[in-house]
Amino acid sequence: MALYIRDDAVGDLAKQVQQAINAPNKTEAVRRALLNELERAKKTIPLKGRIKRIQESVRAMGPDDPNFDMKKFTDEQWGDA
Repeated sequence: MALYIRDDAVGDLAKQVQQAINAPNKTEAVRRALLNELERAKKTIPLKGRIKRIQESVRAMGPDDPNFDMKKFTDEQWGDA
């Protein structure tokens, strides 16, 4: 899918970014700029939101084993059992 920049000011910004990062063309400059902006946006997700995502992924793994003994497991891993 093609991306056409019809706004001269945006085209000028793309050209400036291209030159600043030594990109081979404006398309690559825009691609890198968008990837960087996406990463920046992801980092601005509030802590509460990041924790919620982690909790949801943990819940998706299934219920805890009520018989699991972390101390015993750790000792076995270290050869202390």
